[in-house]
Amino acid sequence: KTKSQMRSFVSLLPLGLGLMPVALGNLDGVSSNFNVEIPRGLNRDEGYDHREALFGVPQYGGEIAEKVYYADSTLCDDPVDKRKGYPCTYDSTGACEPWQSPFILMVDRGDCTFVSKVRRAQQAGASAVLIADNVCTCGNFNTSPQECTMDPGLQCEQNEPIMADDGSGNDVSIPSFLLFKQDADAIKTVLKDQNGIVQVKLQWGIPAPDDRVEWELWSNPVEVVSKNFQKTFYPDVAALGASQQFTPHFYIFDGVQNGCHSNAANCGSLCVNQGRYCAVDPDSDLERGISGGDVVVESLRRLCIWQHHGQDGVGEKYWRYVNYFLDNCDTETSFPTSANSACALAGLSAAGIDSSQVDQCMFDSGGTTADNVNQLLQGEIDAKAERGIVVIPTVYVNTVVMRGSISDQTVFSTICSGFLDGTSPEICRQCANCFDVTGCVSAGGVCGGSSPGGGGGGEKKDGISVGTLFLSLFLTVGVMGAGGFMYYKRTQREMRDQVRGILAEYMPLDDGAEGGAQMTARSGNNVAQI
Repeated sequence: KTKSQMRSFVSLLPLGLGLMPVALGNLDGVSSNFNVEIPRGLNRDEGYDHREALFGVPQYGGEIAEKVYYADSTLCDDPVDKRKGYPCTYDSTGACEPWQSPFILMVDRGDCTFVSKVRRAQQAGASAVLIADNVCTCGNFNTSPQECTMDPGLQCEQNEPIMADDGSGNDVSIPSFLLFKQDADAIKTVLKDQNGIVQVKLQWGIPAPDDRVEWELWSNPVEVVSKNFQKTFYPDVAALGASQQFTPHFYIFDGVQNGCHSNAANCGSLCVNQGRYCAVDPDSDLERGISGGDVVVESLRRLCIWQHHGQDGVGEKYWRYVNYFLDNCDTETSFPTSANSACALAGLSAAGIDSSQVDQCMFDSGGTTADNVNQLLQGEIDAKAERGIVVIPTVYVNTVVMRGSISDQTVFSTICSGFLDGTSPEICRQCANCFDVTGCVSAGGVCGGSSPGGGGGGEKKDGISVGTLFLSLFLTVGVMGAGGFMYYKRTQREMRDQVRGILAEYMPLDDGAEGGAQMTARSGNNVAQI
């Protein structure tokens, strides 16, 4: 019965997702742009419609403009043959030369995941990837005249696919776009049929309207990918202070649209409010352990904490509660449930939060037991539909979805790139390009520093003090000087040994010359000395 209920709820999820728009390039507010620079005949004033991957790291605030190679394979097998593609430049033997870096690689959709293709392209040296769709969207296929054509037997698609992470995309660092089939075909005609040159430009930007950046984290209390980020990022938020406005959001399934409200028994403990608000059971066991309903209740608790303690956009007490929760309550035995919420109460106390205030907020918003609308949970569902959230965790900065891994460095640098020119706080200029952002913030803005104020109090340039620089030079010169002196002494000793050996060979001759060499000859009883 448990597995049957779980399958029943999960089977409803695509329906719920299908009710959301999936034109991802429009949903997430991405200000990326794709256009063809060469040949000019393919250039468009407004650029080309496209879809961005949910993995890889875009060049926020920058661009990539390179020539394009079209791979003569789907890049689903190793190794990648860098001589198979278009355009082909022939060498003296008549074979195609390898792809010359830097380049952008175009590859056909199909046969393996998007992540697999982009990873192999990255290993081959590509700076970005263009996935050429091989199926028309129905809106472009069912037109007269036809805007898009495809092989017989294929069915058109209502929407372009979402370039989702297959779960292994953390090692992919280059960006990638999906191009509509009719647009990709035009580019492939120049590359393959004409063996011509194509150069394209990929651009990314984040709206920077003023001197304050608004950003959001979409997650839920049992999502694992962003847990380490949530435990370590508060010092960075505090350093940015009022120049940023953070808002946490929680991914809640709409039980009304997914059929759980009309048949609450079918979804069991996955939902609250008689099937209105639901979450997937984290341990896939509806009868034991953490339930989906427990996840929804904890989400509501955090929304209430933020409502009372996050109006400054920083939310120190909110972050303190989350840290306590992740350290102490994030287990099957300690996770707050309807039967035992002791760990949540302890976390509220540790963070200095009035638990009665939070309980009242949860009740006033609509509670979790009655068959009525909970205003806070419904607000999360509405915001999710407006944003088009389909994957968690997701970070938005100035209404633009952030791509790449959710780490201190990535989020901090993306926030810092969202300020109006000349208005970013000093901590951004000091730490945004530092690999260890949190260490830089903790060191008072010294990239690579170990304590506030730096080491030695000398003047700092790019995070390295002048004292440290001179000390390093002194040690280097000292080590080299000592090594040179030891080498000199060794060569002198070897030279003396060689001279002594030569002199030792001639010493017997010298002794004979001074004392007279004597030879004795004996014949019978006569002895003669010479």
